[in-house]
Amino acid sequence: MSSFRALLRADTRLSSLRPRASSRPPRSNPTAIPHCLRFNSSVSAQTAPSTSPESTPAIENAHRSLIESDIHQFLDPEVIHDYKTENKSTNANYQRLRQLSDEVLQNQKDVNLLQGQIHRLRRGLRATQKVVEGGPWLILKNWNFNPHPGKEEVTFENGFLRVGQRKIPNMWLRDNCQCSSCIHGDTKQRLLDTFSIPENISIKTCAEFRTYMDVTWSDGHRSQYDKELLNAAVRDPRSRAEVRQGYPDRIFTWGSEIANNKPTQPWLKPGVSTTTFSAEGCKTDDDLILHVLHKIRRYGFCYISNVDATPEATENLLQRIAFIRETHYGGFYDFTADLAKADTAYTNIALPAHTDNTYFSDPAGLQAFHLLSHTEGEGGASLLVDGFKAAETLLAEDKDAYHVLATVNVHAHASGNAGISIQPYRGFPVLEHDVDTGNLLRVRWNTSDRAGIELPVEDVDKWYAAARKFDAILKRKENEYWEQLQPGTVLVFDNWRVLHGRSEFTGKRRICGAYINRDDWISRWKMLHFGKEEVLGKLATS
Repeated sequence: MSSFRALLRADTRLSSLRPRASSRPPRSNPTAIPHCLRFNSSVSAQTAPSTSPESTPAIENAHRSLIESDIHQFLDPEVIHDYKTENKSTNANYQRLRQLSDEVLQNQKDVNLLQGQIHRLRRGLRATQKVVEGGPWLILKNWNFNPHPGKEEVTFENGFLRVGQRKIPNMWLRDNCQCSSCIHGDTKQRLLDTFSIPENISIKTCAEFRTYMDVTWSDGHRSQYDKELLNAAVRDPRSRAEVRQGYPDRIFTWGSEIANNKPTQPWLKPGVSTTTFSAEGCKTDDDLILHVLHKIRRYGFCYISNVDATPEATENLLQRIAFIRETHYGGFYDFTADLAKADTAYTNIALPAHTDNTYFSDPAGLQAFHLLSHTEGEGGASLLVDGFKAAETLLAEDKDAYHVLATVNVHAHASGNAGISIQPYRGFPVLEHDVDTGNLLRVRWNTSDRAGIELPVEDVDKWYAAARKFDAILKRKENEYWEQLQPGTVLVFDNWRVLHGRSEFTGKRRICGAYINRDDWISRWKMLHFGKEEVLGKLATS
């Protein structure tokens, strides 16, 4: 009745419904009703036609329950008396009260409907609200991921399968039948024509077994649903996204101290005894790639040692991870400081910490460098900075600056080579967050390739101030990890997380490497880490 009381309090303008004198103390902070839910208090019962529905016992009971509730504390006794008299059809007070109660009941239905909509929106927009409102930001430091959350009981009730209190729509169930007639066994592509399913599809029979539910449908089809699959179907978007993105058990942020324990994985050369690598249980290339990707997933980078210092050996290794990405620079690259491509990477000048491909809608996921030789000179040390650690520091020191870099879109371009001017279809913030999880997903930072800032020109100082703070954090000594690359060791790092740079150098320096797409390397990681059966078994719900 609290919502009824609030609605009635909002209508004190009705001349016939004057509050009586009461010995009760006035209620403080009455519930405010949104304007869209308020009924029109200016309608007069004497002039307006009656909008009351045809009287039924249920409607009369609802009205009587409303009138006989504690609204008596707000109304004149005459009004209550008039409702209880028999001469209701001609009594003005009764007619106005009846109209009022009609509107209250209808508004209560609207409130219930809105509450249901709000409940659904809260689940879907939770992560987005975190981004828009500026927190809490999830940086993933030492973050624990549980790929096997708790399970709820699966039951069959009134023609529907339920997981806990959640009802699973029959259309979704039929569309997600996993039998060989509906899903291809090898490709996991849907064979079923979804829109050939009758709109009124229903469950004819259902038998429960220990791990699955056996369903016979009204169209004669038979399906079996694993209870784990049904549990996954009702989990919130965050949980499903975490499964889809294949997070490891932990993610660690780091600074310059990582030099004391840098993630490294020896490569297994052909003809070398597997006993050399027995400490980590690596007996095949896939075992080695799993360890490499596990380290990259946790720390953002990994050195692969014991690799022949040739372009062929390097390219072969990278292709064992995933497909090499083609760009306007080509695919696998092998270059010196000769400006063969119009980019500062093809010079010998120092480069500050940055991420590559900010001018692409989908920047490369992994980047690799292998120093093949450096003669007749010195310098050229490689710089790595953990973008997640820098973001974490910015959040702790200046939440407003973090919010600016997480919400203001920045444009970028690649225009140095003949006939090319690449710009993404939209701008992106420096700190991009996953809309399903709220986690920091990607850092885009390259001042050389930056174009316009999506702010009114009189407001751009806000972005410059925030970017200046982030730049200063990136350049702190405790955040910079410097390492002189050596022939025979390949550096592979997550371009969505780790910024890279180098010091100025002299002499002749030859480097090879490549880009790998994010989706490709995450796919490889998931299949090696979780296994084909587990990954493919969750496609319907992740």
